[in-house]
Amino acid sequence: MSVHFQKELAKLKKAILILGAMVEEQVRMAAESLEEKDMDLAKKIILADYEIDEMEVEIEEECLKIMALHQPVAVDLRFLIAVIKINNELERLGDQAVNIAERVEIIAKQKKYAFTFDYSVMTKKARNMLKMSLDSLVNLDLDLAFKVLTLDDEIDLIKDDAYDKIKDAMILHNDSLGYLINLLLVSRHVERLADHATNIAEEVIYLIEGEIVRHGKIKDER
Repeated sequence: MSVHFQKELAKLKKAILILGAMVEEQVRMAAESLEEKDMDLAKKIILADYEIDEMEVEIEEECLKIMALHQPVAVDLRFLIAVIKINNELERLGDQAVNIAERVEIIAKQKKYAFTFDYSVMTKKARNMLKMSLDSLVNLDLDLAFKVLTLDDEIDLIKDDAYDKIKDAMILHNDSLGYLINLLLVSRHVERLADHATNIAEEVIYLIEGEIVRHGKIKDER
């Protein structure tokens, strides 16, 4: 392949990593705004979302342009396909950060309630999964990508625990249903953060091995 083509691929990899860093920061701020019930930080997250949306479009357009001009094959084609999919997952991670911020805006405006749910452990695990998935992309680390896939069940267990406790609270505090529904929605949004991080790791595995491991299709030896 030409030197020009390789430079375009290198530029594209840099762009997807920059987007990953932007999204990682959005997710960090979303976790902080949730823990602190910080409305100002929540607003900042919502206002910054357009930057992620614009960059996601630019990266996709660049991928399509490279594919049309150079007609890549083998590992280069896999790289472009993986970037397109990871690009989409990152944009959706940004959307989930916004969803959490919107819930925070509502929760923070309401009076203090006797019941709450501590999401700090769940958000920490989801953020760690995102960091690991992005690190696996930077370093093309197959073992790290597979490790991300094994962590998703921990998030699901916390989500189920939140669901059970919040549903019980709804029975005891039926005058606080709006507040409790927003708490319930938070658990879904955080769980989706982990899902998207898992999807990124799956695409890294595809990039490295050429193997599709979606829908729980993981090698037996792993």
